Amino acid sequence: MPSYQYKAYDSSGGKSDGVIEALSSSAAQAALESDALIPYELKEVKKEGHFWKFESNKVSLSDLEFFTSELSLLLATGVRIDRGLDIIKRTKAKPVLAQLLGDISGSLKAGMSLSSACRAHPKVFDALYCNLVEQGEATGDLTSIFEGLALDLKFKRDLRTKIISALTYPLVILFVCLLSIFFIFNVIIPKMADMFSQAQNLPWYTELMLNTSRWMNDNQVLLLLALVSFVGGILYLRKKAVFIVWWQKVLLQLPVTSNAVKTVERIRFNTGLTLMLKAGLAIDKALELATGNVVNKVLRDEIKVAQKKVKRGEQLTPALKQTSIYPDFYISLLEVGEETGNLEKVFEEIAARSKQDFESWTDRMTSLLEPLMILFMGVFVGGVVVIMMLSMMSLNDVGF
Repeated sequence: MPSYQYKAYDSSGGKSDGVIEALSSSAAQAALESDALIPYELKEVKKEGHFWKFESNKVSLSDLEFFTSELSLLLATGVRIDRGLDIIKRTKAKPVLAQLLGDISGSLKAGMSLSSACRAHPKVFDALYCNLVEQGEATGDLTSIFEGLALDLKFKRDLRTKIISALTYPLVILFVCLLSIFFIFNVIIPKMADMFSQAQNLPWYTELMLNTSRWMNDNQVLLLLALVSFVGGILYLRKKAVFIVWWQKVLLQLPVTSNAVKTVERIRFNTGLTLMLKAGLAIDKALELATGNVVNKVLRDEIKVAQKKVKRGEQLTPALKQTSIYPDFYISLLEVGEETGNLEKVFEEIAARSKQDFESWTDRMTSLLEPLMILFMGVFVGGVVVIMMLSMMSLNDVGF
């Protein structure tokens, strides 16, 4: 069914906007008027077909966090789940999210449970999300479930934003550095080449500079193809399971990234466990579902082994101690939690401490990378400029 984006006035003269599904524009206008809205702009939402807008047809993490937070708030105020979906869909939801909410609402009206409706969209809702919703339906406490899920999704969104922010500045510096070198060797040095054309016995660094510039000018197409091939190869390989697993292993072996990867995965795992235990699931089932939160396959396989041991009746702490995700300090916390029977609070504490550890690591790395990238740019660009100056000064010392 087509979707229409509208802007309208309500009965009090206030502005309202959103997305509505209808068979035609006239049907959409009639539906809005039946809700006491007077539309002054109504246009069909068309699906983008251009390859550079592929993300427009996907529900992003921000969209999912927005939906979960809004639904949690509406449920807390006593709004029914079906009514809450309609309110979100018709107010601030993006077209792609409105389409998803329309599908879920239709499934609910057809008699399906909310968890089953969510499972029909596995690319949006993971197993942890669906199982928690199912648990909330069974206990009648969907409000607290969605509140916990909203907090978890907000953290994931903030984590992604923090990682991107930490990498943005060094990448910008690197790009500017490479662009400066490209400009010098392709524009500045070729214009200076005539100064050295009649000179003999040029210094080796001047010869190297001129030859490099000449080679870059003669192989522009080759360099462009190499750059496009490199970027295309990375984009292609990042979708291949073999490359992903290899890269995850590399990250665990590098001293700089190993601890950060383990910290992030520990946050994901313990946050999932906290949510599952708060929902009333048994520890073995909670371990099974929370394992799906772990992205790194190496660590996920280790946790699966621990989960199987717990399922066979072994104690939790010795089983998790054999994984790489928990340092000794956190193992001692787990021992206390297992002895006191308060694992939920321990997992929550581990997640909170790990968040602080990761934020500290991010701040340290950002503070370290900034001067390193500036130094890198200074050495390369400054080195080229110094060679240019020395070459010009050497003209007084060479014969013509």
